[in-house]
Amino acid sequence: MKYLSIDLEATGLGEDCLIIEFAMVPFDTQFKRLEDSLARSCYIHCPSFEDLKPTLDPWVREHNEKIIRKAHSEGLMLSEFKEWLKTYLESSEVKNYFQTQKIVLFGKSMNAIDLPFMNRDLGWEFMRKYFHHRILDLSSIGYGMVDLGNLPQGMDSGTNLMNHLGMGNVAHTALEDAKNTAIMYLKLLDKYEVKKN
Repeated sequence: MKYLSIDLEATGLGEDCLIIEFAMVPFDTQFKRLEDSLARSCYIHCPSFEDLKPTLDPWVREHNEKIIRKAHSEGLMLSEFKEWLKTYLESSEVKNYFQTQKIVLFGKSMNAIDLPFMNRDLGWEFMRKYFHHRILDLSSIGYGMVDLGNLPQGMDSGTNLMNHLGMGNVAHTALEDAKNTAIMYLKLLDKYEVKKN
């Protein structure tokens, strides 16, 4: 299978919070590799850090100030982000890579932020036009592998799973997280692959 690994950074987890960074990288489970030539990321415009600061969660204030400042100064407006993503998805390189009408999205904890925010900001029609209605979520895979006894408790967390797989810490930048999430899945496939006779 081929998937589009996505990740986004936001001003928080609330329904009125904003996407500030988005990234994606396609990967292939048959050949177990990321297609780095098709990796992309961008910042999405938001108010200034000073304007947002009073309403930000303490974790976001501490860890995402740099991203918020970049998003404010360099970010695409939402309409520009939508056009940027559409251009990418309709490019011959991406169409040739996926060879299907709709792309299956992959990520971690996608139901918490990624999908609700993308549905809200890109619109239902856009999401249904370009992406399959089914997704693959690494957090759900982690829960399942814990239940099967293949992974210890707590491996639904990206941070814990990265440490378990010897990959270090979560970067909390969209492109690195999109890549690392895909790499974690490929490592799990390698580790637990049933060898065919």
